[in-house]
Amino acid sequence: MGTFKIEGGHQLKGSIQPQGAKNEALQILCAVLLTPEVVTINNIPDIVDVNKLISLLKKLGVKVEKLGKGSFSFQADEVDLKYLESDQFKIDGRGLRGSIMIVGPLLARFGRGYIPKPGGDKIGRRRLDTHFDGLIKLGAKFGYSKEEQFYGVEAKKLKGTYMLLEEASVTGTANILMAAVLAGGQTTIYNAACEPYLQQLCKMLNRMGAKINGVGSNMLIIDGVDRLGGTDHTMLPDMIEIGSWIGLAAMTKSELTITNVSWNDLGLIPETFRKLGITVERQGDDIHIPAHTDGYEIQSFIDGSILTISDAPWPGFTPDLLSIILVVATQARGSVLIHQKMFESRLFFVDKLIDMGAKIILCDPHRATVIGHDFKSTLKATTMTSPDIRAGVSLLIAALSAKGTSTIQNIEQIDRGYENIDERLRAIGARIERI
Repeated sequence: MGTFKIEGGHQLKGSIQPQGAKNEALQILCAVLLTPEVVTINNIPDIVDVNKLISLLKKLGVKVEKLGKGSFSFQADEVDLKYLESDQFKIDGRGLRGSIMIVGPLLARFGRGYIPKPGGDKIGRRRLDTHFDGLIKLGAKFGYSKEEQFYGVEAKKLKGTYMLLEEASVTGTANILMAAVLAGGQTTIYNAACEPYLQQLCKMLNRMGAKINGVGSNMLIIDGVDRLGGTDHTMLPDMIEIGSWIGLAAMTKSELTITNVSWNDLGLIPETFRKLGITVERQGDDIHIPAHTDGYEIQSFIDGSILTISDAPWPGFTPDLLSIILVVATQARGSVLIHQKMFESRLFFVDKLIDMGAKIILCDPHRATVIGHDFKSTLKATTMTSPDIRAGVSLLIAALSAKGTSTIQNIEQIDRGYENIDERLRAIGARIERI
């Protein structure tokens, strides 16, 4: 297990560029299975989860060529379906949550798709019902082996239909969408997720010859086509990383510029940080955060009641940034209630922050009240373990603002979602080393 050693309490300075979006990459990479032609993808982040998926595609027989930093070409003209039934696949597929999204494309193009029960992190259950319900509605037969914890769907020809999704699952919508583009007739997906990443997938599929209407809304109408061709695609910057850097700048009273952020795709993120009193300046397509030498003050609601920040499906505030918001609030002036609605175990890392001296009341698994210190007392350095990707980075931000030297263990969880984070932080003046 890797460990970060962090000396906190230093101001940072400079500019940092966000990596390509992890959550988009996992969808886009699965879409290469829909065509025998070459698909070129740029701005792919070099992170564990994405690299695992690329290696899975290679084992499936996809020809993968590295063209440059973050750019790869993929050609799925000789897919080896036998690998899907091998013991090796059961091991490889388990190590990655994103592997579920290969099922839709494989089913649409080859008539069958299999997946072992996916693994990942500890933030809560992620149901797969939405995925399989949607594929069954398109005409697939579903099978599940309890002993092997192995799922499978098969169909001679998928047929378009109307469906109302039980939950607006991002990966579920992506999976069903990728199956529907090659299904016969028209498919309507209502209560579809409409995250920017999913919009990116729709745009890419349309460039490949798909006919998807309603992009960006919660109703997607897909007219099935017989085949898809190749395309080029460039991924958005990772908005979770952008939010992480905004939080980091405020907590360390640093002046930072975050470059090439694709501002129009950030949704409520800038505004939510502003509610905590953080100055978020737009400069072209960059974000500039001035040094908050006087700290930052949490706004109240108009009627004077305590600010509540909660997550919701897009265009609501992303659940991935609530952990960051919570950490940043520990040094604000004022109080805020953080309400994590979408996952049941995401707030369990707050005990680490309480150990560091933060004033947090964990009301229940979903709600925490944070009473800010206003920098009158700094957080204390400590030793901690990262439970999941986002909590790991939140603890990292806490450690960079704390007095003294902290250690964070299990940093593999951070590496799953952030590319070379230690090198990039050192470039702006952070004192962090990997041991």
